[in-house]
Amino acid sequence: MKIIILGAGQVGGTLAENLVGENNDITVVDKSSERLRELQDKYDLRVVQGFASHPDTLREAGAQDADMLVAVTNSDETNMIACQIAFTVFNTPNRIARIRSPEYLREKERLFQSDAIPVDHLIAPEELVTGYIERLIEYPGALQVASFAEKKVSLVAVKAYYGGPLVGNALSALRDHMPHIDTRVAAIFRQGRPIRPQGTTVIEADDEVFFVAASNHIRAVMSELQRLERPYKRIMIVGGGNIGAGLARRLEQNYSVKLIERNMKRAEELSELLEESIVFCGDAADQELLSEEHIDQVDVFIAVTNEDEANIMSAMLAKRMGAKKVMVLIQRGAYVDLVQGGVIDVAISPQQATISALLTHVRRADIVNVSSLRRGAAEAIEAIAHGDETTSKVVGREVQNIKLPPGTTIGAIVRGEEVLIAHDKTVIEQDDHVVMFLVDKKYVQDVERLFQPSPFFL
Repeated sequence: MKIIILGAGQVGGTLAENLVGENNDITVVDKSSERLRELQDKYDLRVVQGFASHPDTLREAGAQDADMLVAVTNSDETNMIACQIAFTVFNTPNRIARIRSPEYLREKERLFQSDAIPVDHLIAPEELVTGYIERLIEYPGALQVASFAEKKVSLVAVKAYYGGPLVGNALSALRDHMPHIDTRVAAIFRQGRPIRPQGTTVIEADDEVFFVAASNHIRAVMSELQRLERPYKRIMIVGGGNIGAGLARRLEQNYSVKLIERNMKRAEELSELLEESIVFCGDAADQELLSEEHIDQVDVFIAVTNEDEANIMSAMLAKRMGAKKVMVLIQRGAYVDLVQGGVIDVAISPQQATISALLTHVRRADIVNVSSLRRGAAEAIEAIAHGDETTSKVVGREVQNIKLPPGTTIGAIVRGEEVLIAHDKTVIEQDDHVVMFLVDKKYVQDVERLFQPSPFFL
């Protein structure tokens, strides 16, 4: 596939890294020659220096015969104009734009149409991150949560703790513990390395366990792997930007929410905008303020300012002063691995949330949902099975007879409204939604080929 990526920032660069190894013809456009040179030194791709929305720049990038244009510059306006020009001048068939401004997103149904601003798929990072944090709050103790098939199925990562019912036991004991609930362990990471889960695999403390289950059974399965945390009640949010404000708005009806914002004018705006949340103007690294606001009674402290260092330091202080759980938003990928699992309970990368949404639209075959996991190393994919026994490599076959790439697990199958946890004898039918886990995303192309029906397949 010939793909043009506009913007060589963190999202554009990470997307190029994800796609360049999958037989795609990638061209990256940016104003910065330095960023482009860095990408070209690392990956096999073309670069074009220039303004992303200028017709001459798009022509040089090959928009006239490109399959897809992905506009992820830092400017919403540039992304929108680039999609407009790609549609009007070059007839580029697929156009994706990153849009961050709430003002545009509020009018998205009317704005982003082929007769207005022709964007096929909208990526709104702040909305994606807000939804991601909300799911983590919904499942206390989870490290990652990904939902599939209209939220019927969830893939959850948890850390196995000392004292958990399953720690020290084989996976086969899971069914004995929960005879009425079906689940499948999709992957286990021990000291950062993947272990293929089998019935005889013994779970150890500190294992990172990914499991698949019907969404309404998630809490029951989590209780087998760790002491189930009580539902959260008191939440403190630091940072009143789009993410902080959006998160407070979503949570304030069901939780007691306090929000700390440094800028007085913004704090005043938020106090009028939010109905139930309590808004303070101040510095989250101020021990006196945290003490006055009873940080020791806070269930979750969530730092989502634009500054990584401020988020990390305020969260570490909050944890030391008694906050039960701390989550931080981190822009720099290198910082995520450094801090998560220590004092910081959960590090959230807006790039990974954005990349997951982008990959959903870029993947071949009928792949309708992608979640980038473990900082981009692994992936969870939802694919629809098409064809019949003569044209498909999966339809009409038992799971045990499907030639899956190494490290790939079929976790669940959604058939209409029914959720089936995949076992060896489970047969895949036409139009099933198949949820898979890939320990190594380099095998994504093999999965795509597996789900592409062929008239010549025998």
